[in-house]
Amino acid sequence: MKNKLTYAIIIAAGLATVAGCKKYLEINPQERILLDNYYKTPQEAKAALIAIYDRFGFQAGGLYDKIAIMDAASDDQIAGGGGPSDINDLQVVNNFTLSATVGPQGYLWNKGYAGIFRANVFLSKVGDISMDATTKANYISEAKTLRAIFYFDLVRFFKNIPLLTAAVDPKEIYNITQAAPADVYALIEKDLTEAIPGLPNTVVARTDGGRITKGAAQAILGKVYLWQGKNAEAAEQLALVNGTSPGQANSVYGYRLLSNYGDLFKVANKFNAESILEIVHSNSSNGGWNDAGASEGNLLNIITGPRGYKPGPGAPDYYSGYSFLLFTKEFFDFIHFDPRNKATVANLDSLQRNGIATYEAGYQNTGYFLEKTIGRVADKAPTGQTELNFPQNAYEIRLADTYLLEAEALLASNAAVGTGSRAYQLLNAVRARVGLNPVAVTLDNIIRERRAELAGEGHRFLDLVRWGKAASLLAYKGFKSGRNEIFPIPQAELANTKLEQNKEYGGTK
Repeated sequence: MKNKLTYAIIIAAGLATVAGCKKYLEINPQERILLDNYYKTPQEAKAALIAIYDRFGFQAGGLYDKIAIMDAASDDQIAGGGGPSDINDLQVVNNFTLSATVGPQGYLWNKGYAGIFRANVFLSKVGDISMDATTKANYISEAKTLRAIFYFDLVRFFKNIPLLTAAVDPKEIYNITQAAPADVYALIEKDLTEAIPGLPNTVVARTDGGRITKGAAQAILGKVYLWQGKNAEAAEQLALVNGTSPGQANSVYGYRLLSNYGDLFKVANKFNAESILEIVHSNSSNGGWNDAGASEGNLLNIITGPRGYKPGPGAPDYYSGYSFLLFTKEFFDFIHFDPRNKATVANLDSLQRNGIATYEAGYQNTGYFLEKTIGRVADKAPTGQTELNFPQNAYEIRLADTYLLEAEALLASNAAVGTGSRAYQLLNAVRARVGLNPVAVTLDNIIRERRAELAGEGHRFLDLVRWGKAASLLAYKGFKSGRNEIFPIPQAELANTKLEQNKEYGGTK
């Protein structure tokens, strides 16, 4: 549970043990805790809403999250770690040796459906609570947006998924079937279009940082449209987020590109002007090894640190970690002379060659570490288990991402893209921020810009799938076209249910 949303609130009595979809589809109905005595007060409504956000930021007890999975699957990074089975879920994603029983898909499935379950219960109960009407409308809009985010991830990762919009009668739990992807997308669009009018333009970061805003929901809707090839609609939504003058502050939401790219990844810059939606982390929890996934800390900060790191005078204050998600030599060569290199890549071999620091080479070591997320000694937790309690937030969406997505949508919808056009301004505002000269609006240039700008932030794999380039660029890792664009349905979800495995993994769906 995350600090900025007062996630320390535990949903009491009837809501304390809300379960994920795995249990939801397999559970003995008598194990469900009745909610009849809950959802009576505004305080209970807020606590229940916070419980939905909790699943949005949920990390696996195996020390990874959605960003780590997507990075390991990309062509720019390798799993790394201490050996070929270290955090095995990342290794099998990296090698595309996933099966119905091996891989991180159980985490992805349960994270999504636990959030959907909580959102569905909330939406079915909150209407009867006597509370301020504007606050209630905000809460409902936040819950619908979160449900849309969960479904958007699930349909991209698994394609053929159940579509649950209300509590399921216990007698029907084992009869749930999968919906057509088009129906899932229709619900996502409906949830977001209904939610947007009820959301605030901004929130106070000190008290509500991390909560959904109107701009965040519009950005997500733009991405949903773009993923489906609805390019004109995508451009329209993303333009609302990006503002009328690319490169200048959005007069409605206040979004603007930070002048210094490296400042994006400083812990002190949470909820900055470029941030549209963040997953909130804290170093003040008491999370420990008995339940690492429940920690408030950002687990990427420990797994991406170099092993056995020993700094000399003037060396970066990296906290020694586990050497995961290393950049490839090919990626380093790509970004080496880009102004974003220093903020993106920690070149440990260079530090070691120059006598600045030493470290221990891990599995498949390249020497190129993910600078953006390595934990720092300065950010150590004051209490609890240090390794599990680093406070760096993670971006779900930031403005440079939406600038480049809108430029892509405009290009794909045959809008004007010449010098001075809106697409030209969007693409080159991202480049100008780091001192690069303008380039023409082409898909290749957008691809290169997204690769350099968003490296290590969990976007690359899904971008390659969307562009149809995954098969060629990921072949060296074992990626198979027509199979590895999606994940297998977890085997545990298939037993004693009517769910069918994806045909790409030997099923019939």
